[in-house]
Amino acid sequence: MINPVIIFGAGLSGKLALDVFASNEVVVYGFLDDDKALHQQEIGEILVLGFTEDEGFLKLIGKKCDAFVAVESRKERKFLTEMLKENRHVVPANAIHRDASISKYVQIGHGNLLASGARISSFVSIGSGNLLHPNAVVEVNAKIGDNVVIGSGSVIGSDAELADGVFIGAGVTVLSGIKIGKNASVGAGSVVLTDIAANAKVFGYPAKPA
Repeated sequence: MINPVIIFGAGLSGKLALDVFASNEVVVYGFLDDDKALHQQEIGEILVLGFTEDEGFLKLIGKKCDAFVAVESRKERKFLTEMLKENRHVVPANAIHRDASISKYVQIGHGNLLASGARISSFVSIGSGNLLHPNAVVEVNAKIGDNVVIGSGSVIGSDAELADGVFIGAGVTVLSGIKIGKNASVGAGSVVLTDIAANAKVFGYPAKPA
């Protein structure tokens, strides 16, 4: 990545993204966020410029700037990604921290954040729009869908499969070969020993419906 980047979202994920780009010496042009109270405030000396659909800034994307979507809401991340595709004919860049480890045999989409210490083993498949927090581990041959969140220090075992929209809290262990269905949520510190159905919310050791 050579162009400066505009980060959509000035919350926790936006701050993580800023750290990732700084680690790679990529210039962040500014943040866009729909919380008006944040406008004209600085985050790490980077200004929150305006709303996420401000045409004055959107017109820079694809010409002078790249974009990264770091809003907290999975629904909003998906919406903004589609907006960039339709209006600007671009997809969000990947944000991979300099201290993350990613095998050359990984298949990865666009708009993913891999924070400091994230480790992605060989022959992993990662879709698009995913947020992997610090020290998350994805082991050999695992499959990660789109718009998945993997919390800090969580371990996704080999051959495990996380469908679109899955939320994994911090410090979770998902054993090898486990399948977690679309939009399911796993609470922090849980250990997942069996498959989890779509839309389920589980917690504990072993993880059970909350």
